[in-house]
Amino acid sequence: MSTNDPENTLIMETTQGNVTIALLPDLAPNHCARIKELVRQGFYDGIVFHRVIDGFMAQTGCPNGTGTGGSGQKLDAEFNDGKHVRGAVSMARAAPPNSADSQFFICFDDASFLNGEYTMWGEVTEGMENVDKLKRGEPVADPDQIVSLRVAADAA
Repeated sequence: MSTNDPENTLIMETTQGNVTIALLPDLAPNHCARIKELVRQGFYDGIVFHRVIDGFMAQTGCPNGTGTGGSGQKLDAEFNDGKHVRGAVSMARAAPPNSADSQFFICFDDASFLNGEYTMWGEVTEGMENVDKLKRGEPVADPDQIVSLRVAADAA
């Protein structure tokens, strides 16, 4: 499923090391476009992993660092056939289906109960061992952060 398309590849530098994410525009074209737009604005640079649950997932993308904020632009759900397995990247949301904004999570393990309920838009292709190193907590004390997040096509 992964691709080597630089326009649909994200390079995320974290305080634990680099993580490469393949975007999946065939599954969630609007989410992938919005994520790239936010990435190109530098929105994610310096944002922390505010909710990291062992055996489940690591969540980031809140400018407040608490899980309470976003970019201010909600996205209509693009629920798809993507599988929430180790390395899956998916949008966080509140109870309403169309409430996703800028927050997303990376699955540590199988979370198939999320399938069809959350918009999966990417998969980690390299650096999952660095995701595994993120400090745990809800909230995380002294959380790890995204140092920078870039579209690979722009990073050349």
